[in-house]
Amino acid sequence: MIQQWYVVRSRVDGQYLVARLKGEDGQPKPHLIVFSEHADALTYLNRHAPDLAPQFAVESLTQPQLPALLKRWSYEGVAIVEDAWLPRLKFGTIG
Repeated sequence: MIQQWYVVRSRVDGQYLVARLKGEDGQPKPHLIVFSEHADALTYLNRHAPDLAPQFAVESLTQPQLPALLKRWSYEGVAIVEDAWLPRLKFGTIG
């Protein structure tokens, strides 16, 4: 079974929601924020940016689509949301 991921994208400019993790050089490195459930993405938006939530859309991606998207947008990796309420993120890469 292919893993399904959910991402949040701006309806205004098409940018994806990212987290910036400082690299060894001290510069912020963008990581695509991904959710394992559609509802978690909506919860995240409504909890942390309720006034801006209507400006965003939730899109689904399959695991095989992620590497191409990361490369196209020059993301360093992913930030998997483990808890949409806190929020708690787990940073990693997708090969």
